Amino acid sequence: MATAVIAIDDGMRIDYLNNAAEQLLGISARKVLGQRLTRALTIPDSLFARIRIALQASQPFTDRQVSVEPHGRDPQVVDLYLSPYRQDDSRPGLILEINIIDRPLRIARDEAILAQQEHARSLLRGLAHEIKNPLGGLRGAAQLLDRQLPDAELSEYTRIIIREADRLQSLIDRMLGPTSRPRRDVVNLHEVLEHVRKIVIAGAADDVQVRFDYDPSIPECLTDRDRLVQVLLNIAGNALQALDESGMIIFRSRVVSNFTIGGTLHPLVACVQIIDDGPGVPHTLLDQIFYPMVTGTDGGTGLGLSIAQSIMNQLGGLIECSSEPGNTIFTVLIPLEIA
Repeated sequence: MATAVIAIDDGMRIDYLNNAAEQLLGISARKVLGQRLTRALTIPDSLFARIRIALQASQPFTDRQVSVEPHGRDPQVVDLYLSPYRQDDSRPGLILEINIIDRPLRIARDEAILAQQEHARSLLRGLAHEIKNPLGGLRGAAQLLDRQLPDAELSEYTRIIIREADRLQSLIDRMLGPTSRPRRDVVNLHEVLEHVRKIVIAGAADDVQVRFDYDPSIPECLTDRDRLVQVLLNIAGNALQALDESGMIIFRSRVVSNFTIGGTLHPLVACVQIIDDGPGVPHTLLDQIFYPMVTGTDGGTGLGLSIAQSIMNQLGGLIECSSEPGNTIFTVLIPLEIA
């Protein structure tokens, strides 16, 4: 992303912002001009005080690796450069130049997630091959033995062997995830989100609120609707399980431009978030949460998120997770191949 430039007047109101600033704030210039800076951007109190002093003294300053939060969006780590200027009526103002520095870090992290996922799938494919061959032989031998047994009571044991062999086969297939190619159709993402949200509402306790916050500007796109539903249902189901009997789940959609996923720059990407205010994911699991057989819940198989990540990889997207007590956010990134 290019440098975001914002001009503010002596009342800390926004006079000007360029296209990069619109992308950073997630809002158009028309809607934010004349508004106070703090209406569009949440900044630390200490930094706000420094901006006010710089404005009054007409002095430049630089602050590096500052965390700022565009309203309704994730926090960003930025380098900030402030330069004084004089408006047409000679009143003092400030030019804010904002460079996002956590973008390369995020790209590197996303590429690491994809590499780890592919490595895990490669190991699973090798393991599945080693298990399936003897498993097939075991099942076939049990079937042959079942036909030779004279006692029906003994046949119950061979049927147990066959059922357990089938269960292991099913488990291996689930671990590997979908093997067929995605079927891409024209999809309205908000129709998919509402479909999943209604299912969650139907299964939620009375004290669980399920809200939505959608960006109506997101266009229809080409993707596999059924697989996308599977991904979102898995994430939303986990959120519902985390809340137990009370809490809130929010379905949120946004669109970002010029966004990189796995080393590929996409003109438009839908950013779908499922947010809950439950206890959060243990920090010891955050880096492993998309691995097979990793789970933080009693009775969980540890396959759902691994399969969901595999599906999004097939669709050219990615799932990210950030979590702390009271605020867990699963972000599903979907390239918008315009229909």
